[in-house]
Amino acid sequence: MTKQLKQNSKQKQSNWNILFAGTGGQGVLTASEVAGYAAVFDGYHVKKSEVHGMAQRGGSVESHLRFGDGVFSPLITKGAVDFLVSFHKDERDRMKDFLKKGGTDLIDALEEAKASVSDPKFVNTYLLGVLSSYLPITEQSWMKALEKAFGQKRLDENKAVFSQGRTRKQKL
Repeated sequence: MTKQLKQNSKQKQSNWNILFAGTGGQGVLTASEVAGYAAVFDGYHVKKSEVHGMAQRGGSVESHLRFGDGVFSPLITKGAVDFLVSFHKDERDRMKDFLKKGGTDLIDALEEAKASVSDPKFVNTYLLGVLSSYLPITEQSWMKALEKAFGQKRLDENKAVFSQGRTRKQKL
């Protein structure tokens, strides 16, 4: 995204609210971490909060991520989420009240992600790519965030899947 386009996006909206939802083991917290790093690397103020369910694996997990020019609270109120990123349909149904009018629900990309990746562990990375195409964060910052979160562990695969998801928006 060019600096001018980024500046225009920031002028339209100074803070962004993203809610990641899923179950334990789906990479909800990792996805939120990557998005948070990308925003930090692009110079935004970032706040993040995580809510874990009763079970480590399989229980409900959500992560609130807010970034922008000035963010003071990590939690997003109902009706204020700009982007709802769900890794499980039931969790999306549980969290949909958080989506603001005119907000973007990425649930349609979930089935496509599952069909597009070779390993279910990459669904979160694919959905991050889709999310990234909507946000005023540079691709360079996203790549740096992936490196920070994954180190060398399957980094090339994660970058390829992320790029695949990033181009998905053009198909809408």
